[in-house]
Amino acid sequence: MTSVKKFRSLAKKGGVFICCLLFMALAGTVHGEGLEIGIDVAPKVLNIESSGTVVTVHTNIKYWQVNAHTVTLNGLEIESWKADNLGFFVAKFEMDEVKGMADDGYLDIPDYYTVRLEGETKPDADGIIVFFGGQIDIWVIDIDPVAAGKP
Repeated sequence: MTSVKKFRSLAKKGGVFICCLLFMALAGTVHGEGLEIGIDVAPKVLNIESSGTVVTVHTNIKYWQVNAHTVTLNGLEIESWKADNLGFFVAKFEMDEVKGMADDGYLDIPDYYTVRLEGETKPDADGIIVFFGGQIDIWVIDIDPVAAGKP
């Protein structure tokens, strides 16, 4: 039985007080429509052989709006987050986990790969939570920096 049907059923039985409590409980979990955001990823070229440790995703959504614990990058959990100098949300992910997608067969090398950041906003004054997401393509390579003449 859906929440709306439960609400109507209780209302018909005269349980107005219970209906109000049920509605208030449900109000905190209302989800608004999705919001597509802009993102930029560093590094723009992901070298499987690099010694880098972090993949950083810059967004155009305000830091204070984001429930950081809900943020993922292609399903990977966020490692840390911060606000940039303009107050936008910045997410950081373990580079080894992102590189691990190549080992799992999710990345063709060399090729472009679409990374998608997703998450939820904090509830607004009306209890509405909005799903957000943004994506960008990065170039994935597997070149030994030492063999290529770079330390």
